[in-house]
Amino acid sequence: MKRLGNYINGKQVTSESRNVGQVFDPATGEPSLEVVLSTAEETETAITAAEQALPAWSATTPLNRARIMFRFKALLEQNLDHLARLITQEHGKVLSDARGELTRGIEVVEFACGIPHLLKGEHSLNVGRGVDSFSLMQPVGVCAGISPFNFPAMVPLWMFPIALACGNTFVMKPSEKDPSVLMEIARLLSEAGLPDGVFNVINGNKESVDTLLHDPRVQAVSFVGSTPIAEYIYKTGCANGKRVQALGGAKNHMLVMPDAQPEQAVSALMGAAYGSAGERCMAISVAVCVGDQTADALIKAIKSEIASMRVGPGLGADEEPDMGPLISKEHAQKVRAYIDSGVEEGASLLVDGRTFTVEQHEKGYFVGPTLFDDVKPGMRIYQEEIFGPVLSVVRVETYQEAVDLINAHEYGNGTSIFTQNGESARQFCEHIQVGMVGVNIPIPVPMAFHSFGGWKRSVFGPLNMHGNDGVRFYTKMKTVTARWPKGGLVSSSFSMPTMK
Repeated sequence: MKRLGNYINGKQVTSESRNVGQVFDPATGEPSLEVVLSTAEETETAITAAEQALPAWSATTPLNRARIMFRFKALLEQNLDHLARLITQEHGKVLSDARGELTRGIEVVEFACGIPHLLKGEHSLNVGRGVDSFSLMQPVGVCAGISPFNFPAMVPLWMFPIALACGNTFVMKPSEKDPSVLMEIARLLSEAGLPDGVFNVINGNKESVDTLLHDPRVQAVSFVGSTPIAEYIYKTGCANGKRVQALGGAKNHMLVMPDAQPEQAVSALMGAAYGSAGERCMAISVAVCVGDQTADALIKAIKSEIASMRVGPGLGADEEPDMGPLISKEHAQKVRAYIDSGVEEGASLLVDGRTFTVEQHEKGYFVGPTLFDDVKPGMRIYQEEIFGPVLSVVRVETYQEAVDLINAHEYGNGTSIFTQNGESARQFCEHIQVGMVGVNIPIPVPMAFHSFGGWKRSVFGPLNMHGNDGVRFYTKMKTVTARWPKGGLVSSSFSMPTMK
């Protein structure tokens, strides 16, 4: 079986580690390749490569760094179908969804192409007599990224293109569940002209993560994943003197008002709840309905839509399904256990996906679309992130009750309101305690030139991903105050200097 190693100093390298993980095809349950779980020493080798490449790369002009990003963007677009197939083979999401993931990642590369403008800094003439002040935005040094399985291409592309464009070097640790696409992306970076050692990929597990968090040469760490791991990475990285951006879990609510357009709300909710089998940090997993009439109509329509959903493998079918399998056998079992707990705690299970199978793919990691009604705060299926195709309906009597419910949840990643009332939407945007808000848009993922990130226990650290926050995270600001006097200083001064 093929074994995937690491990508260090511009080439794929084998590993001496005796620890390997298996990568599976989620649609069949069959192993497809082995991935090395690197040792701490091998992770340090990748850090050393990045450290040695840093002086020359940081001295490269922003314009020339941008030109490499332009070539990289073109190569990603030329190889988009090939990269999408790699994602589908190892993650399980359908091919059109994989293409969409890559497109959103490419948009961040496109944003990074504008780095000469983004690094311009500020300048003030004559802050004092003959004194000017200006700022320099300089790279922080060697950076690291740790990405999750659900977006094996898009999330890394949120991180390293901006970091590289700012003049940093990078070590990326992808998920060991679907690592192949990032190795191919690393090859395309080299083909685009990126110097050896500037970008490195280290495959591994917690040993590699801890090495990145403790090595003093790594100056900044980016992470996306579950909240417990995000909190660990944030605390450990900060304790070791690093700047850290760590995005955690979510429990995203969609508020459906009585005046919402029914067809629009149902169509949006189906894709947001069941797209990518619910394995999205921006998936809508809770529909909050104002009034029983709203809830009854919504549920009737959703049940009808679920009955016509096509579920199956993302590759090989004559007609692409709406939803594919989950990432692993273990995760599928975890999702089924959540459904069990919902039944045990008294929620009404209207559509049960626990025993769902796909013909000729009985060993695949499929869980069918699942729908609960009468879900209450305090139930596990309401409080915790399931990360699967499970939608819960919560009934409330008023708009304010819905807002209070959403604001009381420990997560504040994304939320949406569906309404035709501009006043309700405006109040919702202002008063909801959530980082990303949609109005008649179910998955409000910001474009690359804005920043992605939540509130509360959905994020650790003050700066979000990509956009201007990404540039701020991967640069250090230096402020220079300069005078060029014609003669020497007249006399020494021992008081606080002021500008006049």
